Amino acid sequence: MKKTDQGTWEWLRSYTRDSGASSQDMQIFDEVSSRRQFFGTVGKGGAALALLGFGAGTEAAMQGLFGRGMIPAAWANEPVEITDDQAKHMMSDAGKEGLIVYNQRPMNAETPPHLLKDAVTPAKYHFIRNNDQISDRAMRKNAQGWKMEIEGEVNKPVSFTLDQLQGMKTVKVRAPIECGGNGRALFDPAPRGNQWKYGAIGNAEWTGVPLGELLKQAGLKNSAVYTGHYGEEPVLGDRPPFSRGITIEKAMEPHTIVAFQMNGHDIPAAHGYPVRLVVPGWMGSASHKWLNKIVIRDREHDGRGMTGYSYRMPKYPVAPGERPPEEDMVVATAWHIKSLITGPAEGTEFKVGQSVKVTGHAWAGENEVKEMWVSTDFGLNWTKAKLGKPHNKYSWQQWETDLQFPNRGYYEIWARGVDNEGNTQPIEEAWNPRGYKGHKVHRVPVMIQA
Repeated sequence: MKKTDQGTWEWLRSYTRDSGASSQDMQIFDEVSSRRQFFGTVGKGGAALALLGFGAGTEAAMQGLFGRGMIPAAWANEPVEITDDQAKHMMSDAGKEGLIVYNQRPMNAETPPHLLKDAVTPAKYHFIRNNDQISDRAMRKNAQGWKMEIEGEVNKPVSFTLDQLQGMKTVKVRAPIECGGNGRALFDPAPRGNQWKYGAIGNAEWTGVPLGELLKQAGLKNSAVYTGHYGEEPVLGDRPPFSRGITIEKAMEPHTIVAFQMNGHDIPAAHGYPVRLVVPGWMGSASHKWLNKIVIRDREHDGRGMTGYSYRMPKYPVAPGERPPEEDMVVATAWHIKSLITGPAEGTEFKVGQSVKVTGHAWAGENEVKEMWVSTDFGLNWTKAKLGKPHNKYSWQQWETDLQFPNRGYYEIWARGVDNEGNTQPIEEAWNPRGYKGHKVHRVPVMIQA
């Protein structure tokens, strides 16, 4: 392309594509440049970069965004009408508001980050991730006849009614439960599955009994190494029931609980009534909903959701799009360091020089969050944010900082956490076949007016 073409939409498109942009991002680029809806009408061959109006400067945008094969975070988003009766019930039962619905059978919906500002996530803003339908018992909110059994590699199989669990010594745990595919839409190329972005997470307060105390009553045999979880949910299609598990060490960890309350109330149908597991720090699928049986295994559990590529990661780094053999996949467990910007919301407008409060949360699986950093020039420079302490181990931590923008134009606020082992969030995600454990920096676009 001739040097005189620099600054045109065609030149910018080629530059972004040649810098490694995904086909998904290039499709969005083409939609934006053809409609000009984000920036107003521009004639073909117009000075595209100048018209974009990047507040951090054209050079910063070229290096930090387009030069990395990335496009502005402001260029995407859209909702869905709910028609399925069970999906409608789930949404109304928990008073859901503002969620982005991806599908209805099974029901899956995430929360826009700006609605997740609370230290304790209200049920109405907690995401929904289902692998099958929800149980009739949960729909009717009727616990009569329910019991949870523990069997397998134990000295004495035991069972517990809801009344028995509620009569035991209980604990309260604030825990981020996060879909293993949260962030899948940000991989390149995008793996198959729901295209979760940032909001398939919630940090509710759960009340229940430590699973370890129940396992002690059953008496674990020396052969016990893993759990297998089962629930009452009806299976969609001709396949086995969904069943994941955790190591015995994690099952005995005191924050792993059998929960019967969410934020001080009965658990809503969508979130596992009457009882669910809460396994803090690990992928959300381990926190089985509508729980009614735990089988103690003498080997790694092999239920649906534990084999092949399901909730499993490659043993070694793989090239984007590569599918390693199944024997080279291992069970995905704890989350990496991760953070979320809850304020301001995407697309918020501010004035030049105005003080802007930026808020968010951070969490780190089995590790601890030690630092939070924020950038406004597409990751070229970073400023340290104020980080609060967790309410309990595993709970997300609040962070905040105040920013001012010196020029008018388009900016992005980027957030990046650092854990106690020095791990940090990447700008570009290392690829895996199912798009699990995404934890790249969160990017929020804002507009600054003169």
